[in-house]
Amino acid sequence: MIDTRVTLDGIVGPYECKWTGWSYLFSLDASRQVSAGTLEMADSYGFSCMETIHIIDGREGGPDTVHVIDSGETYVVTEDGDRAARAVAVRVRWRGKTPTATPIAVTPQVRRAARKAKNRNAGRRAAARAVVICVHWQWVDDEGSGAVDVIEPLDDGYYPIGGREWPWCVVTWECACGYTQDWQDVECFCGLTRDGQPKAPLGTAGVRVSQILRALAPEATSALIDLTDLARVCAVFAGDSEIDTADDTGPFDTETLGSADEVLRMAMDEAAPEDVAASGWELVPDEKSTALYRITFPTAPAH
Repeated sequence: MIDTRVTLDGIVGPYECKWTGWSYLFSLDASRQVSAGTLEMADSYGFSCMETIHIIDGREGGPDTVHVIDSGETYVVTEDGDRAARAVAVRVRWRGKTPTATPIAVTPQVRRAARKAKNRNAGRRAAARAVVICVHWQWVDDEGSGAVDVIEPLDDGYYPIGGREWPWCVVTWECACGYTQDWQDVECFCGLTRDGQPKAPLGTAGVRVSQILRALAPEATSALIDLTDLARVCAVFAGDSEIDTADDTGPFDTETLGSADEVLRMAMDEAAPEDVAASGWELVPDEKSTALYRITFPTAPAH
């Protein structure tokens, strides 16, 4: 299984989950967040076209409880235009190895039982239990027998919520180098990791400079930049060896070095004084410059 993050159609989330290759699995806490998200979407777009997740809490060994879930909507039930509440009900059995939930008809008696269940407590010492259900509201105006699915937890306690038909979208993250990666891909092609992104704009500028220089000198590992006047690249290194930056003999042309200088200058125009220290640049003692820094390029992974 792969740890990742998803949103629901890019509207609600993100939620921490595990991807098995065919379904997304959520912890109970994450399932509660998913529940809140589906209800938020149902409030916005209407319950009749939604599926919502609901968490019913109880206690181990407690008496059976009845729960009614109302959408707040109604639907037509007769040719004369009579309407009924769009609602479902379940009976939860808390005894046994795992709690079970069974759909039941929504009747006045069931509603009275549900009101009593709200304040019922099986005892503070009993272990907490929970039932996760999915309501298919688009089916509630039929017989409703298939409108409720009980989502059973897997052996590791995770709940498979939503099948392939659910519009789950994997969260992405953008690397400072400009590449966009899926959340579970923790290392970028450039060598930076998801959690190791630069903490300051100048650090990001350093990554962009490395891209520009490596396009013509893939072996480049670091560069010296001088911030004394206008920011500029004054030397490029491959390990301990300096790479020739002369326009007519080295791998770089004037346009390449000029592009790198422009990235640095734009970043310096927007940077706060403390950003230099936060960028990860190393101050290099120098007789001619009080602002000479070394930028170490990310180490690209071996392929």
